[in-house]
Amino acid sequence: MIKPRLISLLFSSCVRAGCAGQRWWLVGLAANLFVLGNGVAVGYDELVEKHVFEMDGYTTQGGERIPSLKVGWEAYGTLNEAKDNVILITHYFSGTSHAAGRYSKDDAAPGYWDAIIGPGKPLDTDEYYIIASDTLVNLNAKDPKVITTGPATLNPETGEPWGLDFPVVTIGDFVEVQKALLENQGIGSLHAVMGASMGSLQAYEWASVYPERVERVIPVIGSGAANAYLIGWLDAWAAPIKVDPDWNGGDYYKAEPPTKGLEESLKLITLQANHWQWANDTYGREWAEEGVDPASSLEAQFLFEKVLDDVATDRAKVADANHLLYLVKANQLFVTGEGENAEAGLAAIEAPTLMIYSEDDLVFFPALVRQTIETIAADGTPVEEVVLEGKRGHLDGVLSIEQAGETIREFLDRDV
Repeated sequence: MIKPRLISLLFSSCVRAGCAGQRWWLVGLAANLFVLGNGVAVGYDELVEKHVFEMDGYTTQGGERIPSLKVGWEAYGTLNEAKDNVILITHYFSGTSHAAGRYSKDDAAPGYWDAIIGPGKPLDTDEYYIIASDTLVNLNAKDPKVITTGPATLNPETGEPWGLDFPVVTIGDFVEVQKALLENQGIGSLHAVMGASMGSLQAYEWASVYPERVERVIPVIGSGAANAYLIGWLDAWAAPIKVDPDWNGGDYYKAEPPTKGLEESLKLITLQANHWQWANDTYGREWAEEGVDPASSLEAQFLFEKVLDDVATDRAKVADANHLLYLVKANQLFVTGEGENAEAGLAAIEAPTLMIYSEDDLVFFPALVRQTIETIAADGTPVEEVVLEGKRGHLDGVLSIEQAGETIREFLDRDV
């Protein structure tokens, strides 16, 4: 029988990876009950359809040309005649467009924010048209439900995977592709833009660069720039891939991929997304195998080590190593707005802002989130905040988002 605490961490990974592998069926189903079972509203009932948005060409913010690109997107609710009831959801580093609902009745778990998206929920699909898209260089490039363009996809000019010939892309590029997607549907303004972690960076960018298009902004578990310490951590996330000999300078698409390096990278990401107190309280110093003392050999493990290994192994099945490296670079480069001055970029945000964060976040530290709040509010922009309670650290922005539900509902309903 799977222990609830193991289910909890596996579900955390499943939520981020989209539950693509068959092993997630039992784990995802049980975890959904275990992690989100207390007071969760009825799920988004309608089956979700994945759509494809294509562009004939796109020039990156760095001035390089991508001859054609595709990203996946999905939506919940109905676009009204005025096309002014739109909420854009922007996803986190290892996430996808799958924010709510299920693709089929057999899916083990719904989208990651299903607790707040749906009929009668804070992001009420009876009132709003809620849309989300896969980013460029999406981590989960091997997931059949993810549609993205990046190093693992074919360069139409060569017929071969791009590899490291793919241009460096930024959070701003993610936003520009989303803007093109929305304009393709005749959408010129957003009732709100909301995203967690890397999604919050996209939300800041939207509100700063296109203030006339964004009426409200809800950044979750994220601050307004990649500080030096985060840049260093992101480099540590990337390092195991680069030292795996199978990475081969990014040229591995016709050979053995750098699976071991990718797994170690994903293990680091999973560890940092959680919190030490939760790990200590949940796993302590228990042994991975009964009767096998971790002191008996270098191979003998503690339970938490094995859990991290197992999670990373499953997540790696749908991930691409080069895509992870490109996401690392995009996050390292992030500064809100155009240019290198984060304060100016944040000051350009005029939309009422609802900041949601965790005091135990080990990725985006709460002191830096509060500094972001002060910068946005300095010129009179209204800013509210919700501090999530929980023991999961950064991950509480996904698993505990329902705590902010009523505040989100009121914020969305309020006239601006």
